[in-house]
Amino acid sequence: MALAIRLARGGRKNRPFYRIVVADKRMPRDGRFIEKLGTYDPLLGSDNENRVRLVKDRIEYWLGQGAKPSERVAIFLGKAGIIEMPKQPNRPNKAQQSEKTKLRIADKAEKKKAAAEAAAQAAAAPAEAPAEGEAAAE
Repeated sequence: MALAIRLARGGRKNRPFYRIVVADKRMPRDGRFIEKLGTYDPLLGSDNENRVRLVKDRIEYWLGQGAKPSERVAIFLGKAGIIEMPKQPNRPNKAQQSEKTKLRIADKAEKKKAAAEAAAQAAAAPAEAPAEGEAAAE
């Protein structure tokens, strides 16, 4: 059985509260779990000791049984000194705009440029028209 130490969400809307649990990987995030190993309250300040609470001896037991911590839980365990601090991946592409958004921005810029050129031509055309009219009158 593949075991995972992961977060299970609780709490109401906009007020998250997480249990740190060991569960079979095939179970849903908030579904059946084997044992509760701690809690995580993201609404508390980062300096509050109750933000992350861990049951160290049970976590060590389950790690010995082959349970793999999720990325977020591994960071908690690394900060607590239970395991070696994991390498945190850099995801530079996460904040980049999608291709569709880039195309829409480019189209908007082209339309703005075309409108500016049309306005410049419209402003230049009336100034040239009387000069041509005067030449025709002579």
